Amino acid sequence: MAKWTAFPYDSDVYRHDAAALKKHWARLHAGDAEPFPKDAAVIEAWALFHAGDFQKAAEAGLKAGGAGLTVANKAQAIYANYLEKSEKKKLELFMEVAERAEAQQAEEPKNANAYYWQAYALGRYSQGISVAKALAQGLGGKVKAALETAIKLAPKHADAHIALGTFHAEVIDKVGKLLGKTQGADAATGLKMFQQALKLNPSSAIARVEYANGLVMLEGDKKMKEAEKLYAEAAACEPADAMERLDVEMAKAELED
Repeated sequence: MAKWTAFPYDSDVYRHDAAALKKHWARLHAGDAEPFPKDAAVIEAWALFHAGDFQKAAEAGLKAGGAGLTVANKAQAIYANYLEKSEKKKLELFMEVAERAEAQQAEEPKNANAYYWQAYALGRYSQGISVAKALAQGLGGKVKAALETAIKLAPKHADAHIALGTFHAEVIDKVGKLLGKTQGADAATGLKMFQQALKLNPSSAIARVEYANGLVMLEGDKKMKEAEKLYAEAAACEPADAMERLDVEMAKAELED
């Protein structure tokens, strides 16, 4: 594995031992509804993830296997999304995650995050190659089905609600409401998904950022004020780990643009 770009902020505040990790677990995993692991090696991999050691977390998760695959997939997907500089490499990393997550579904058909990380990786891959191109390749249907399965398996999975809201918004934004219908995209459903995500995880910066993006995609400039308010709220969120710090920094950057 080539050396990944390091997490660019101070990570000491996000370092936890196993006991502290267990104590903060509910807050740290309000987004992905991942249960606290039984395996010490998987707990260690999660500790690395939350501290922003994404490459080590991915390697440790793969080595642990089983529930460790979820850490590996999350670490690799979050790294690719925020920190990987090469567009080509980013797309490769997303594809790897999607393929691993799909294989994980066969092993664990009731694991919500096996479906979520496949959808997340394919969704980001689709944004990278262009949503229209991805829809032509049939990726839209895959993303939607995987997210709906994740929500069915874990109704409190806030991040899956965010991603499904983004799916509806992106498709309508790129191909319009009429063609969007043929892809199963609906504006009202998209907005409802964002709102539900915020109810499930009120401290989430990324829920606010994606909701703001979704509002502008679905409603245009008339929602710009509301979107800016959501960005400001996201920028003011208190990050609980390295991933959330990246979300907050992204919101701050959006506000400056």
